[in-house]
Amino acid sequence: MNLRTGILTVSIAALFAWAAPASAHCDTLDGPVVSAARKALDTGDIDLVLAWTQKSGDKEIRNAFDKARAVRKAGGQAKELADTYFFETLVRVHRAGEGASYTGLKPAGEIEPPIAAADLAITTGKLEPVADMITKRTHSGLHQQFEPVMATRSYDSKNLDAARANVGAYVQYVHYVEGLYNAAGATAAEHAHAPADAHAHTD
Repeated sequence: MNLRTGILTVSIAALFAWAAPASAHCDTLDGPVVSAARKALDTGDIDLVLAWTQKSGDKEIRNAFDKARAVRKAGGQAKELADTYFFETLVRVHRAGEGASYTGLKPAGEIEPPIAAADLAITTGKLEPVADMITKRTHSGLHQQFEPVMATRSYDSKNLDAARANVGAYVQYVHYVEGLYNAAGATAAEHAHAPADAHAHTD
């Protein structure tokens, strides 16, 4: 598989198969948003976190940052509570900017494999492992949708149940392929605001 094909497959699967941003790792304690928040609180540099939110959230983030910085000076439990308060505020505002709901901070280590692989690719500068992983997943999904169509296509025209089984498999397969194709041409912004059921296909 060449890299160009892999990148295309990554874009298709990433946009279609995952209901991002709901499944993203921005709400985990070891994710990039909270990591930026830790650095910002330790250094006093709020610019480290403002990039993770829309301009409309600047005022709320600045207020939360100032409060957290003031309270954490007490140290101990006060510092922990102040940090958590700021983490929660930042993640909530960040997710709101993505059109996603906030469901609380997730423990460290709950980053999904594709997201972890995507981050590792940035660190290493090598996209091929991500492309290979997504290509395999996409091929598997296509086969799972295609095979039922082929398995049910030969049936007695008078057997209505068999006919319906074939039609059902066909419709699911075609919708799956169409979804992959359309997602490949969608922008990230269009995908982020797409209805959740638009990504409901499984592979």
